[in-house]
Amino acid sequence: MPHVFRRYSQPLSIVATALLLSLLGACGKQPENTTTTVNAATTPAWSVFLDQYIEDYFKAHPTFAASQGRHEYDGKMPDWSAAGIANEIARLHRQRILASAYTNERLTERERFERDYLLAQIDRDLFWQENAALPFRNPEFYFDSIDSIDPAMYVSRPYASLEKRAQAFIVYANAIPKAAQQIRANLRLPMPATFVQFGVAGFGGLADFYRKDVSQVFATVNDAQVQQQLKTAIESAANAMQGLADWLKSNEKDATQDFAMGPKLFADMLWMTERVNTPLDRLEAIGRADLDRNLAALKDACKQYAPHATIQKCAEEMNADKEKGGAVEGARAQLAGLKQFIIDHKVVSIPGDEQVQVDQAPSYNAQNFAYIIIPGPYDQGLPSVYYIAPPDKAWSKAEQDAYLPGKADLLFTSVHEVWPGHFLQFLHSNRSSFRFGQLFVGYAFAEGWAHYSEEMMWESGLGNGDPETHIGQLQEALLRDVRFLCAIGLHTKGMTVAESEKMFREQGMQDAGNARQQAARGTRDPAYLNYTMGKLMIRKLRVDWTAKHGGSDAWREFHDSFLSYGGPPIPLVRAQMLPEQSEALF
Repeated sequence: MPHVFRRYSQPLSIVATALLLSLLGACGKQPENTTTTVNAATTPAWSVFLDQYIEDYFKAHPTFAASQGRHEYDGKMPDWSAAGIANEIARLHRQRILASAYTNERLTERERFERDYLLAQIDRDLFWQENAALPFRNPEFYFDSIDSIDPAMYVSRPYASLEKRAQAFIVYANAIPKAAQQIRANLRLPMPATFVQFGVAGFGGLADFYRKDVSQVFATVNDAQVQQQLKTAIESAANAMQGLADWLKSNEKDATQDFAMGPKLFADMLWMTERVNTPLDRLEAIGRADLDRNLAALKDACKQYAPHATIQKCAEEMNADKEKGGAVEGARAQLAGLKQFIIDHKVVSIPGDEQVQVDQAPSYNAQNFAYIIIPGPYDQGLPSVYYIAPPDKAWSKAEQDAYLPGKADLLFTSVHEVWPGHFLQFLHSNRSSFRFGQLFVGYAFAEGWAHYSEEMMWESGLGNGDPETHIGQLQEALLRDVRFLCAIGLHTKGMTVAESEKMFREQGMQDAGNARQQAARGTRDPAYLNYTMGKLMIRKLRVDWTAKHGGSDAWREFHDSFLSYGGPPIPLVRAQMLPEQSEALF
């Protein structure tokens, strides 16, 4: 989060250390010893070490393993106890020491890249679990980290028969009460208000999802014993999740505004999770310049689309032109045309024929408008699901109507999530020649590529110059620019949630409901600056790389090359593609 950045994992922050020691002392357990002695002469070949690292990682993170298609881990939950988290931190430190013993002299050029990729992944995990102490501070850790409590895989991914998936869900649901106990023991109160609100919605939404949706999905399983086990497991899991939600709700009155990481931790986040060491003031200026660039482009587009309106009214007019069948049906209709555009304009290779389904997001994961669930590399040929969330029913009708995007805005959401955004990117990463790259795709790489894709598709001719289409693209860009600046503002400059919400309304051109959601998200997700940060690093790399490879005619070659690495921090990709210009990130 700049700084004095560090290339190596730091010791526990004072707060995290005190918290872990107090928790471990209370249960009479101590973390495993992190002392590791390395004898380079007896260490295995790099490929052997890497394969063993992956297998050990799967054992430590069973829900991640199952999501990647290793279904021997189906239903298993990680050890989220304080002792379990401390042991995982210790294991990662030991693995870091072992990986660092593979010096450049011992490795090929390809293996050096894999080592640096692995070290970056270890540092990312260590930052969130150790430095930021996320399992103890933020309920979102249990939904949006390497291990997730989300049961979507069992419900919506057809990797096995419905009966087998029902049995896997039963194992998962039977593990939920213990997981809920661990989560409650971990989360420290008082907690920031936005964290409490997320936890209440997330855990309570899961309880509703178990009761209302899961039984319907598995209703055709023709086995009375399985159905009875399912009914019992669902009720137990739902009670556990609702209990968590009720507990957090009961503490809402004591909630704080103490969400800021502070400049030092924010700088550590940038380095340890993305290998970016750009000073914060420089980074903020870069983000501000991109916001100004896109605001200027919006003014120009609005002169054509709504010449007598303010840019706010212009954006509202674009947003009022909605898909008649609703956002879900509209997105379904958009995907075929987007795929054909990519083929016709030779934008990027499509390395597989997997399909995408579009559906409404479940209630436990409806705090952001759209997202996609993509099977891992071991689940070959299975469909992905592009989810679109409905507006909050507690909002006014006017706010609910405004929340649903205009068709031009929705078009670039579909670009971002599917063609050629996340879905296409994961088609490439799932086939990367780097096994590590198939499994570990970073935040700035994934979101940077998806967001980069929006402007790149407009530049490639999507919309044929239509100003309404351009406004849809620019609204997505402005949203991410404001995220970038609010992440820095909220966590390093004393920005309030209200000030962030105002910025999303006035400079991000967002409706009231979206602005509230985005400002709240920024308190919980300081790394959501990665959308714009990743986009800008990719655009800079494209300019520099194509200058030596044929200019705009080489865009497809650039895109294929960039995506071939899997998903490491973008500076590592730059060092591979342009080793002589590796430091020029922006």
